[in-house]
Amino acid sequence: MESKTFKVPNIGCNGCVNTITNELSGQPGIQSVKADVATKLVTVQWDDPATWDSITATLTEIEYPPEMALMP
Repeated sequence: MESKTFKVPNIGCNGCVNTITNELSGQPGIQSVKADVATKLVTVQWDDPATWDSITATLTEIEYPPEMALMP
């Protein structure tokens, strides 16, 4: 299982958190999604067939792109 925590600057409310959680949780391979409106941090855990590229593509498509500068 892979895991990554990253910042999503566009998170502004609990509706944003719900959108991110629902969109990512619907993808095959996603094990968990935790998003926090106060810190604007999202933690995703996944297995195959999900990939980091598919996660970032989904977030970008729904207008919640991860902040690339902070990602390890």
